[in-house]
Amino acid sequence: MTVEQNVLQQHSQKHQQTLLNQLREVTGTTDVQLLQQALQVSNGDMAEAVAFLTEKNAKVPQQDETTYYQTSQVASDRYISVGSQADTNVIDLTGDDKDDLQRAIALSLEESNRAFRETGITDEEQAISRVLEASIAENKASLKRTHTEVWSDSPNPHDRKRIDSCPVGLKNVGNTCWFSAVIQSLFNLLEFQRLVLNYSPPARVHDLPRNQKEHRNLPFMQELRNLFSLMVGSKRKYVDPSRAVEILKDAFKSSESQQQDVSEFTHKLLDWLEDAFQMKAEEDREGEKPKNPMVELFYGRFLAVGVLEGKKFENTEMFGQYPLQVNGFKDLHECLEAAMIEGEIESLHSAENSARSGQEHWFTELPPVLTFELSRFEFNQALGRPEKIHNKLEFPSMLYMDRYMDRNREITRIKREEIRRLKEHLTLLQQRLERYLSYGSGPKRFPLADVLQYAMEFASSKPVCTSPVEDIDSSAPPGGTTGQQLPTPSTAEQDSLPPLESSGPASGPTTAPTAAQQQRVPIHKPFTQSRLPPDLPMHPAPRHITEEELRVLEGCLHRWRSEVENDTRDLQGSITRIHRTIELMYSDKSMMQVPYRLHAVLVHEGQANAGHYWAYIYDPHQRCWMKYNDISVTKSSWEELVRDSFGGYRNASAYCLMYINDKKPFLIEEEFDKETGQILSGMDKLPPDLKQFVKEDNELFDKEIEEWDALQARKAQQEKLALATAAAAAAAAASAASSTSTSSSSPQPMSIESSPPDNAVPQQDPEYMEQPSPTNDSKHLQEDTERAISRAAAEQEERSPEALLNAAIKLEYARLLRFAQEDTPPENDYRLQHIIVYFIQNQAPKKILERTLLTQFADRNLAFDERCKSIMSVARAKLDLIKPEEVNMDEYEMWHQVYRNFREMTICMVTGLELSQKTNYMEALMYLIYAYQYNKELLSKGLYRGHDEELLGYYRRECLLKLNEQAAAMFESGEEPEVTTGLGIMNELVVPCIPLLLAHDTERDLLAVEDMRNRWCSYLGQEMESHLQEKLTDFLPKLLDCSTEIKSFHDPPKLPTYSTLELCERFSRIMAAVCRLPTEGR
Repeated sequence: MTVEQNVLQQHSQKHQQTLLNQLREVTGTTDVQLLQQALQVSNGDMAEAVAFLTEKNAKVPQQDETTYYQTSQVASDRYISVGSQADTNVIDLTGDDKDDLQRAIALSLEESNRAFRETGITDEEQAISRVLEASIAENKASLKRTHTEVWSDSPNPHDRKRIDSCPVGLKNVGNTCWFSAVIQSLFNLLEFQRLVLNYSPPARVHDLPRNQKEHRNLPFMQELRNLFSLMVGSKRKYVDPSRAVEILKDAFKSSESQQQDVSEFTHKLLDWLEDAFQMKAEEDREGEKPKNPMVELFYGRFLAVGVLEGKKFENTEMFGQYPLQVNGFKDLHECLEAAMIEGEIESLHSAENSARSGQEHWFTELPPVLTFELSRFEFNQALGRPEKIHNKLEFPSMLYMDRYMDRNREITRIKREEIRRLKEHLTLLQQRLERYLSYGSGPKRFPLADVLQYAMEFASSKPVCTSPVEDIDSSAPPGGTTGQQLPTPSTAEQDSLPPLESSGPASGPTTAPTAAQQQRVPIHKPFTQSRLPPDLPMHPAPRHITEEELRVLEGCLHRWRSEVENDTRDLQGSITRIHRTIELMYSDKSMMQVPYRLHAVLVHEGQANAGHYWAYIYDPHQRCWMKYNDISVTKSSWEELVRDSFGGYRNASAYCLMYINDKKPFLIEEEFDKETGQILSGMDKLPPDLKQFVKEDNELFDKEIEEWDALQARKAQQEKLALATAAAAAAAAASAASSTSTSSSSPQPMSIESSPPDNAVPQQDPEYMEQPSPTNDSKHLQEDTERAISRAAAEQEERSPEALLNAAIKLEYARLLRFAQEDTPPENDYRLQHIIVYFIQNQAPKKILERTLLTQFADRNLAFDERCKSIMSVARAKLDLIKPEEVNMDEYEMWHQVYRNFREMTICMVTGLELSQKTNYMEALMYLIYAYQYNKELLSKGLYRGHDEELLGYYRRECLLKLNEQAAAMFESGEEPEVTTGLGIMNELVVPCIPLLLAHDTERDLLAVEDMRNRWCSYLGQEMESHLQEKLTDFLPKLLDCSTEIKSFHDPPKLPTYSTLELCERFSRIMAAVCRLPTEGR
């Protein structure tokens, strides 16, 4: 066959497949044999083919309206934008008029053919154009967003710097997560990566006719090479694929916007690559049949063996991505088994010339890269829109394809027949088992063994001689107790009671109960009453039964129960053995010779109309799974992949599986240097032109980092000068204040500069230990110090100031140590009352504790009696004598800074919780978000450095859910101001917080995110005004973005200033309020 004939044959196959896809979409018919028959009967005329299928379907009894009609490939309808407007030229198809249906089909086909004649562009290519233009438009629109800090790159280039040899991410330039997922999966096929990087355009490119394919494919190949080279050698954490996307967009002309199905994009991408390599292959092998590396890598062949109207046939067909239906199957092998058999195939194996039609597929040649498309979308004809299938579908990490190979056809047929027979037997056994496990004739059914056990328990209960209603005294409280015999109510119940009215003293033992008490007594409290009244029978019982009757009945029931249990056990054992036999049917070595290892899983989260895409890709060198989510590339696990990919758990599930032949290691092997034998890595992989390209880009990035560092250095210098100026002014003010003989009433920082050398630099204490005058709100600290001094003076025989100081410090330390070791309720946190308690619980060094206590006793605001003055002077002198090598001042300041952070975080938490209790969720959210982050940082360095993370997480989550509820209610109102406000809440508050919940990956946070997304995705199927649809379509991709990249956020809220006493009181009040919530509620 010549090259021209080969090209014509490929074009003919593609044209036929396009017709099949159009016919399938218009009619909803999934039977390939029936579709091909319709095309043959109509000689390729689409209108006649549709009429043929319509008449054929009319003879089939109609199914229920709610039945979902599944299509194997939904093209442009799968991602119809919610905000798109319907054509004004509408034909009513809701009636029974067949002429309307025929006219609609004819108009659709005529429009499609007219567009192709005028532009030379197919509908599939126009669909690609629409998604690309939507991506570019979204990218441009993102530049005009008001809050660009949430969606733009970090201004700090160090945040965008690649760490070592970590994989490079791809920036989402506007609804292009599908591009990132597909490109990353292909890039990590090292053989494919080498082919793209080493591709060179045909030498005769200038002599070739400038047709559309060449004009489109060659520039795209160059941009793909540039993109791959950056992914290999860039110093950036992620790179921008906009130019490659622009090339795709410029290849077509369309003004409509529509989100694109990734499987169709992958088809077109591989087609373009195939065309580009075909030009190169034809040039390299003139006179020979060219070998296209893309075809050899991704395309295989299967043999279609079947019967059509009683006539047997065999056809060999080529395939690329193999489509599989998901609905109705539990694992990948079941999908494959169903895809390999179409129609009724009994006649294939019988000698009779039956009129039945059907076919089997048998792979004759599998590609090195085997890709399965999982069809998780089906078109609901009753509702007129596509819907996503969320069913669970399992797939293995190692897939053996032997059972589907043509060379194993006979043995596979035998095994399939054996499995079919076993499954029939299994169905019978399961039906019998169900009769034992769901026994009864009513709506409620129970296991038969339990029914017999309950009957035995009833019969053997102690007989009751009276009616269950006769023994209740209507004048007495439940349980037979009297008013005087009731237990004393709890404190909480007493507080809720009104004052008792009595003429005698309240403590009188003979005081009669009042009317109010008698009315309250009969109230039954099922949730607080922990046990049944003592005289109430535990279970119903027979009125009368003789010993002989009981003996016979117990014997029968016991024997029957044993028989039922044995039968149930035998059935379960048989079912388990059959399952095991089916599982091991293909486990012999002869059927494990074609292993394919899972290379990549492409995941979609969302609904049919909108969603987000990412990929899990196996790294064979690190032997772990990696998650590629736009700019974020992180290590993952098989467990996470299963959770996100199998489906059934959330709205996330796999839509594409990429397996590679495990016996062809060249697919993922690194390239070696021919001279040195060393593995080529990084820039060494690249050809000279791409090395230069990457080098220039890296130089630009290095220059950006240098400019940023220089800018930060200038800012730091300016801040340093400002701090020095402020410190000089403060020192001058302190010097002026110290010259006065009396203490000022204004707050002054605690000083330890009593009688220091003239050249000594005054040391200032941390802000939280600044001691105002005794009349201010830090008076309690001075009182504690003075109390310790008084106790020391009372207990100490030696009265020297130094001895009293040592004794007072020991007493104070002992007191604080007791606080640190005491098991306190959540509302009483001694860490807030004194820094030493915090230090002890977090095992601060002894020297830090000693210096901090000395600082406390050196406070000049102590009482001005001679004893306190002398102790204060000794403490200051001791501080001055501490040498730098004895106490590391950097470490000292670090510990005090940690405590400052703890207090600030506590203030942030208390403020947020208080606002949350007042239902001011918008303000509360920012406080709780930052409190959670600060608290997490503290807890990462020690268990006692922060507060209860679960409590903070609960209220942070509650705020987000409440705000989401409010915003959704505003959107549902339909009023423009309300809708704008609701979407503003989501865009400015809720959506930026979602990555914080996803990053920590706790189950309740993930469920909360899922609840919020489901609420908004539920609007997709509802009728609404066009402007609401447009707003929803613009908003949903932001909400469904699964990136865990923590982007720049709002500035931290301003914290109020609390004294220690006030902070402790507010903390105690709010913790007492929130801790009343049941633990299971959190």
